[in-house]
Amino acid sequence: MRPIGMHPRDADTLQHATVESTDEGLASIENGTIYKATSVAEIKATLAKLHEQEQSVTMRLNHLVASQKEFSRGFGKLDLMRANLGSQAVTTRSFSNDMLSGAASTARRISGAVQRLDLEQARVRATLDVVEQVSELKACVLGVTGSMGAPQDWETAAGYLHRASKIPREIIDGSFAEEIVPSAEVPDLPRETLDNAAESLCGLFLREFEKAAEEGNGAKVTRFFKLFPLIGRSDVGLDVYGRYVCQGVSSRARANLNAGTGGNQSKDGFFYANALTKLFEHIAQIVEHHGGLVERHYGQGRMVRVIERLQTEADIQGGIIIDTWSDERRIDRKLTDIKSYAFTFLVQSFLPTPITKGPTARSGSPAPWDTTHDRQSSEDDSTDMKDVDGLVSEMAIMLGRWSLYSRFLASKCKDPNSNDEEKLMIPSLIMNSNLMRKITDRLVSPCNVMTTFYFRRSVEKAFQLDEQPPDLSLNPNKPIPSNPPYMTSAVDDVMYIVDQVIHRSLATSQRTVIASVVPTIARVLGSDFVGMLQRKMRDESYPKAAVQGALPPEHTIVAFLVLINNLDIATEYVERIVQSRLASGSAATNGTADISSITDLYPFNQDAAFVKTSLLNLQSSFQAKTSELISDGIFVVFKNVMKPRLRPILADTFRDIDYAMTEEELEELGKDAYDNGGGGSDDNNLSLVVEDAVKHRFQRGWDALTKPIARILTAANFDRLLSTIVSYLAEVLEKRIWSYYGRINTIGAVRLERDIAGIVSIVAQGGKYAMREAFMRCTQICLVMNMEDEEWDELLQESEGKSGDDGFDWKINVEERGRAKILVDGRL
Repeated sequence: MRPIGMHPRDADTLQHATVESTDEGLASIENGTIYKATSVAEIKATLAKLHEQEQSVTMRLNHLVASQKEFSRGFGKLDLMRANLGSQAVTTRSFSNDMLSGAASTARRISGAVQRLDLEQARVRATLDVVEQVSELKACVLGVTGSMGAPQDWETAAGYLHRASKIPREIIDGSFAEEIVPSAEVPDLPRETLDNAAESLCGLFLREFEKAAEEGNGAKVTRFFKLFPLIGRSDVGLDVYGRYVCQGVSSRARANLNAGTGGNQSKDGFFYANALTKLFEHIAQIVEHHGGLVERHYGQGRMVRVIERLQTEADIQGGIIIDTWSDERRIDRKLTDIKSYAFTFLVQSFLPTPITKGPTARSGSPAPWDTTHDRQSSEDDSTDMKDVDGLVSEMAIMLGRWSLYSRFLASKCKDPNSNDEEKLMIPSLIMNSNLMRKITDRLVSPCNVMTTFYFRRSVEKAFQLDEQPPDLSLNPNKPIPSNPPYMTSAVDDVMYIVDQVIHRSLATSQRTVIASVVPTIARVLGSDFVGMLQRKMRDESYPKAAVQGALPPEHTIVAFLVLINNLDIATEYVERIVQSRLASGSAATNGTADISSITDLYPFNQDAAFVKTSLLNLQSSFQAKTSELISDGIFVVFKNVMKPRLRPILADTFRDIDYAMTEEELEELGKDAYDNGGGGSDDNNLSLVVEDAVKHRFQRGWDALTKPIARILTAANFDRLLSTIVSYLAEVLEKRIWSYYGRINTIGAVRLERDIAGIVSIVAQGGKYAMREAFMRCTQICLVMNMEDEEWDELLQESEGKSGDDGFDWKINVEERGRAKILVDGRL
């Protein structure tokens, strides 16, 4: 039995749940203690558990029955819908069988007929195409034969062959064409007829092309050159055209080279460079002017085949020019002389020499080098610097023209479908050419060797002719005739050569030249240039006092300061040279035309980035060497010149200054000074109580200490020296402030703070506000020393963390603040 309206599956679920609940109850009875009960209380307890289980099962059954009512109604609706759908499905099947079956069969018949019709149409069209192509083939065969006959219309014949080349090969070689095309006039098969005609026309065009080339008839050359691709002989046309233009290149190159006979090449220092330039320009003009014609008639990218032939001719003619140049200029002999040059002056300069007294003379004149004068003169005679400079300039021009020529061919050989932003790649026809190898061996390598020699020999010559600036003096009252910055002549000479060599090396557009020359410049500047200055600073101009406790001689100090200037100015020059080359389109400094940017000069791969990195490395390495030596020189000047004079200045500044005097004592002292008729001299009592006595004394001493040095040193070097002096001065002042412990009262503390502030203002005058940072400890000690008790209590609370940080940057710690507070007598 199931409840009315309940689905059979719901009744089964309900019955299953009831059975499970009953089984659980029986199991609990069997497994419980009902059979083990020994008393009435245990039986009642078991009975109570059974009642609880009965109530739980009853509640679950009621909940299940309540939830099944909704499902039962839903299942009833579904059963009704299933019955309706069944009847509709029967109706639909009967409708389909009775009314649509005929239409479906008709549609299948029509579709099949349409497909058969399409197939027949496709076959008809294919047949018509074959017939039209065979008809076109027959017309081409008859047209070629007729045009090659009496009319001898070669353009028409070539045109018919070009039309025949568009017909598929399977049509030409098919049996239908072989049956239809042959006629009484042309009985041969169409393939044989076309091939024979093409071969005959090719031979004819070759003869006519060569005849026109010999006659110099450019119109006929162009006429027959355009016919080769029409007969399917593009490679033949490009080859014969390549030979034709190569003949023109060869004849002009020989004419240019022969123009230098009779000694003209010796008079013109750039004759061979100009000859090589004319060769490259001629080839570039051919490629530029004829490239459009070739690509228009032969197809895009076909000019590369002609360029390959031209490059082969360039290998021959360029090789002849370079070999002739090398023999005429006796390059091998020059290289031998250069490699045997011993740089005697530089070597002798770094050897230990006797220390001479007296003013520093010109670098080329001291006695230690007199013994090597004959050897130096013989070396100078064997290697003419002017000749080497001319050869390096000529090689730089030739390398620059070769690079420009290579960039031009690379742009012409570039894939037209490639991205315009892609880096240029050196084409294989350039990389694998004989001229590339000859240029590397006969130009690049000698250029690197000669440039290295030229630069180092120029540095040597600059120091041989080095001169000090005239009439320099530390006396502020003695005018200096020359203008700052004060440096020796070697700096200007060497930096001019640096700029010239870098400019000339960049103009070659050769990465291998930059990879050799720029590191060489850095090496020579770091070892020879900086080394010579270091040796002069150590051996010739070291500011050392002749007598213990005295100052070094004035001429020695001046010479030493000028050498420090040399380092600073040379560093600035190198930085300026490098940055001007890194800037786009920077102007050349030697009066020549504007130099292109590095990216334009080095477009291949990552060459531009390599060149920029090399120049920056040159700048950084040279700056590192000079900065270290400048720092050492500044410390020597401070230690031997400035420091011995600074302590007496401070002693005189605070001479007879008593910060323990009371206000009454100060007034009495001032009154006595006036009564005694003091005139305001620094030595009388009145000068001791005026407000700015310490400041006036320090101003006088500070000016006497720094102004003579400031008029010689560069601004950057003087700032370095001033920073060193100020650091030492701040330490000395701090020690003096601590030394007043117990010897200063309240009024004296105010006076001391005012005096320290006056000294700081004198040091920082001229806009050197950064110098105040060195005196922060001194000013903070004075600040704490003059604090009121309330301010001091607040500071102690902040130090103990009882209040927030006020943001003040303390340079003295808590313990030092406590020491500063008890400096003043009576504030213990």
